[in-house]
Amino acid sequence: MSPLLALTERLLTQVSLTPNDADCQKILMQSLAPLGFKDEWIYDGEGENLVTNLWAVNKSSKQNAKTLVFAGHTDVVPTGPITKWDSDPFTPTYKGGFLFARGASDMKSSLAAMIIATQEFYSRNPAPNLNIAFLITSDEEGPATGGTVKVCDMLRARSEKLDWCIVGEPTGVEQTGDMIKNGRRGTLSGKLVIKGVQGHIAYPQLARNPVHQFAPAMAELVKTEWDKGNQYFQPTSWQMSNIHAGTGAGNVIPGECTIDFNFRFCTESSVESLQSRFHAILDRHALEYDLKWTLGGIPFLTPEGDLVHAVRIAINEICNISPQLSTTGGTSDGRFISTICPEVIELGPPNATIHKINECIGIKDLEDLKNVYLKTLELLNLNSGPALAKNL
Repeated sequence: MSPLLALTERLLTQVSLTPNDADCQKILMQSLAPLGFKDEWIYDGEGENLVTNLWAVNKSSKQNAKTLVFAGHTDVVPTGPITKWDSDPFTPTYKGGFLFARGASDMKSSLAAMIIATQEFYSRNPAPNLNIAFLITSDEEGPATGGTVKVCDMLRARSEKLDWCIVGEPTGVEQTGDMIKNGRRGTLSGKLVIKGVQGHIAYPQLARNPVHQFAPAMAELVKTEWDKGNQYFQPTSWQMSNIHAGTGAGNVIPGECTIDFNFRFCTESSVESLQSRFHAILDRHALEYDLKWTLGGIPFLTPEGDLVHAVRIAINEICNISPQLSTTGGTSDGRFISTICPEVIELGPPNATIHKINECIGIKDLEDLKNVYLKTLELLNLNSGPALAKNL
């Protein structure tokens, strides 16, 4: 068995449901320590809510060396009904050229590929021009409040300089390398409570129905064009995830109506502009309401610089395809890292089976991913700026 598959299997056997790391990060550090990496452990919470974060760095002896960060998470989502899996979700199983297990695509395979690529890089480049770091959390699939954001706060406080970051989220559509995420939309959620007056349904003149009152405002919110998007991002979207009211009795007009909603917004809109326009619509319809906002992350965008150029070259060479740049999909920890690192991309295996029953990864996709990471390291070690662009 190759070192890549062996490490991937070892990680997949760990039952690391959010936020339990289940010693995955210790396993990773066992591979990094012999290379000269120094580890720091950042914890948040306690007991069954303990979040484990690893920051490991190997500094180059060269002055002014730039820093590449590999980032990812060891936690996985629940399996769902185990009886619906064709094999035990925490027993790595091979079939038809695929490796099946929870976390096979999202994203223990990426972590293994990063580690083995780094080992091979140092075996070829014992005195590199790069600093290499790993930022690994066990709180990405959950609330993400005690994970990567905490490490980024620590690094910012001590003015650590980061140059490039590759997040190992699964980004492939058909195969490894066909899509790179060079940005993500922001996420802004709200809990809106429309206040009415409860009463008997047979005497509506004595009550005020908050559902009826909200309906015209809802229609306007649905039709509103928040922005037009741009060459990198699709237009900002507003969606309701839940609306509910009532006491459970069929003859009672409810006194309140609660709406949960979310903006997925691009760089053409700001948090402040969205909040201001949203309040204006509610006020225009003379609604009485309470509204609580939750900012999940601001949008980020990595321009086509050294990192994007290097990854494109690597994918062209290893996978014989030209990757598509994309900012679609949900959020990732890249939103936190982008606040302290100017160039952040996401690159991982195909995402067709993530969070599903029988999650899996193709063996070739895994091998290609490791080789793309390795080639990217070699390119960034040797080139920067125009030199990389000329290789495209």
